[in-house]
Amino acid sequence: MEAIVFEEFGGPEVLHPARVEDPHPGPGQVRLRIRAAAVNPMDYKIRRGWMEDVFSTSLPAVPGVEGAGVVDALGEGVTGFAVGDEVLGWTATGSYAEYALAAASLIARKPPGLDWQDAAALTIAASTAQRVLDELAVASGETLLLHGAAGAVGTAAVQLAVARGATVIGTASPANHDYLRVLGATPVTYGDGLVGRVREAAPQGVDAVFDASGRGALPDSVELRGGTTDRIVTIADPDAAKYGVAFSGGGSRSGEQLAEHARRAAAGELRVPVAAALSLEEAARAQELSERGHVRGKLVLLP
Repeated sequence: MEAIVFEEFGGPEVLHPARVEDPHPGPGQVRLRIRAAAVNPMDYKIRRGWMEDVFSTSLPAVPGVEGAGVVDALGEGVTGFAVGDEVLGWTATGSYAEYALAAASLIARKPPGLDWQDAAALTIAASTAQRVLDELAVASGETLLLHGAAGAVGTAAVQLAVARGATVIGTASPANHDYLRVLGATPVTYGDGLVGRVREAAPQGVDAVFDASGRGALPDSVELRGGTTDRIVTIADPDAAKYGVAFSGGGSRSGEQLAEHARRAAAGELRVPVAAALSLEEAARAQELSERGHVRGKLVLLP
């Protein structure tokens, strides 16, 4: 099959197209013919070799951890799915390829009203947002400060928090303020003077903080929480421990929860925008854009 591979750690230039062996599903797995693969920040961190202390990557490697496609083979013991089903979810092998394997427990059927690009963009952004909101126990009537609100995870978190009945104060560049207002958040500009701007937008105070940006906002977050680190969670700031803030880097993944997110997305109740759709051969360009940051939504590759 055709795939994108890297044979050494490095910059985007180490990515290149290659022919590799087709994967074959093991027990509990399905094989997907990929119709769209999402690009995540984790992809370039793995390619750079920055994750080797956490888990080892065998080279050559195919990037990608989520996608959407058509089931075309079933492993032993798989029930609930059939060849020809259109699905989305986490992949067990690289999704920057014609085919990828996935655990049957970590995929969900793609509703007819959800297109391939939007399906590929949904999985990790929505599940991460859901996980952190649950960890923070964000409830109706509370005020959530959300850093990086215009990114893929932030966009999902705004919508899920608003659906819970929370007020969301979202940090973003001025160019994204109208976008956040449409989602239901009150935008504020990040950077110097953030504490004063948030207090003006939320004079009643901030009940919880979700940092999805990792751009040095933790000291201000602690100050806005009255000096306590309680109910502050980051998914992006490596200095979390320095400030005594919880870092959320994983957690349970659920095909059932994904199915609910997909249902809501198809109904227009949850949206993770696709910033750009590129061809599989443009994977290096996509990862370069991802690494630069400031992308509103997800980048998607189309095999």
